[in-house]
Amino acid sequence: MAGPSSGKLDRIVADARRTADKRDQGYREQALKIYPWICGRCAREFTRSNLNELTVHHRDHNHQNNPPAGSNWELLCLYCHDNEHQRQLEAAGGTVGIAAGGPGAATHSPFANLKAMLGKQ
Repeated sequence: MAGPSSGKLDRIVADARRTADKRDQGYREQALKIYPWICGRCAREFTRSNLNELTVHHRDHNHQNNPPAGSNWELLCLYCHDNEHQRQLEAAGGTVGIAAGGPGAATHSPFANLKAMLGKQ
């Protein structure tokens, strides 16, 4: 059962979300005015119709660092942005990816018994 403080907590969370959304829109709008609408990695070009697929990446990964000149930003498409963050996660984990047995590596080998299964025919 929610007490009287849950309403206060809901307001705090809602205010924090609004503030974050406002901040995000502010630097996104600035970045879209400063930089050409091209992905900084794959060079895919964007128009108003697909601009929602172009993201603002913080080079130092600090979303609070938003200098007005945009020196901490680069525009990346959704795919390159996801790839950049995945590379950061892998680097932090000290792995070179799933093949190196890092986080998310498969533990099951579905074809390990294939020869034996084929021999039963």
